[in-house]
Amino acid sequence: VQLQASGGGLVQPGDSLRLSCLASGRTFSRDGMAWFRQAPGKERDFVAAITWGAGNTLYADSVKGRFTISRDTAKNTVALQMNSLKPDDTAVYYCASRTAYRGNLYQAEFYDYWGQGTLVTVSS
Repeated sequence: VQLQASGGGLVQPGDSLRLSCLASGRTFSRDGMAWFRQAPGKERDFVAAITWGAGNTLYADSVKGRFTISRDTAKNTVALQMNSLKPDDTAVYYCASRTAYRGNLYQAEFYDYWGQGTLVTVSS
């Protein structure tokens, strides 16, 4: 199973960016997918998550109202639409997938597969 994240780049404050994550490889059960991010010198933080079946979503307070997570079950993709970007959003963004329910969606330790990360830089 591989997760391929894409869509990062350099944008200005207030701009929008859309990240995408494609899951490929052998078929596996999937409970949920999420985005985490890691800024330079900081720990990896939860950004947003979505349950694969029902499409229920969860967001970190810092991105609520600005970011939207969505999934396409037919294409095995999850996207993160990021609007009104701020310099504090600068980080490497990672997509993650978990195969079964284990606990809270915002906890990284419950995810089984991780993408390689895509860099988002918000700067004027």
